Amino acid sequence: MESGKIYEAINNVMSEIGAIGKDQKNKQQGFMYRGIDDVMNALQPALIKNKVFIAPEVLNEDREERTTKNGTLLFYTRLTIMYKFYTTDGSFIETKVIGEAMDSGDKATNKAMSIAYKYACFQVFCIPTEEMQDPDADSYDIKGKQSNQKKDMKPTNKPAQSSNMPMSEKEMDVAAAKTAKQKIGSAKVATIQKELDRTGVSAEAICGRYKFNALTDCTEELFPRVMNALKRTKSKEVA
Repeated sequence: MESGKIYEAINNVMSEIGAIGKDQKNKQQGFMYRGIDDVMNALQPALIKNKVFIAPEVLNEDREERTTKNGTLLFYTRLTIMYKFYTTDGSFIETKVIGEAMDSGDKATNKAMSIAYKYACFQVFCIPTEEMQDPDADSYDIKGKQSNQKKDMKPTNKPAQSSNMPMSEKEMDVAAAKTAKQKIGSAKVATIQKELDRTGVSAEAICGRYKFNALTDCTEELFPRVMNALKRTKSKEVA
């Protein structure tokens, strides 16, 4: 539909969603990523409040069998999915995304749908993220094929080190991990305190929930989670 309440509803949802932190770890390569549950947990309150729901339609499905170097048979699935975002007057917007996944059992289609949904939401609602590259929880070394994720991006010859050269992916991962463990500054502490004053939640409750001794011990990694939780909390009633 060309007009309706959906545009305002989408904008309202966007205004209520904070950044979604990388709280889950890839089993094979050890990098952190955002799971589908993280996305749904962040979105659900805003979708309900603004009366928005999402309906998927699988437009195309491709399947093939692949084999790892260890001889394990994998089922590769590639889905093209149309997602429609509706609101109460029947107006909607639609977006088409592709989800890809592999699994040694019967979960490849489920994984592909989860990945497609996650990125549809990231892009439609412009959800803040640390980076968009996200191969998700499972990755496989395919026999006779190079990985199209990280390996293809690395240069074949390692150049000499230079202070003006861009960091490698490994160096970027190390730097990101180091930043995530840094304690937040006074400005972010004040931001948390402002939300505590608004909601009536005590600093002790937040410290206990996220296991730090004081607000100043909150890390950059935990800060988005703390703020997401507080933003979803109603303002305290004023007598």
